[in-house]
Amino acid sequence: MGIISNSFPFILGTICGVYIAQNYNVPNLYKLSDHAVSMAKQIEQRYRKPKKPDDDF
Repeated sequence: MGIISNSFPFILGTICGVYIAQNYNVPNLYKLSDHAVSMAKQIEQRYRKPKKPDDDF
């Protein structure tokens, strides 16, 4: 087994990924995940229990 035959799936996947990214409208996953995290933070803050004044821990 040579290094070329072992890395063939990686090279083929890279070539297919480049082709798909150039020819199709692929969403930006970084922006999508950043938006999901900000929405989760907003929901958490909205439904968080209020702090009691005597809790200083």
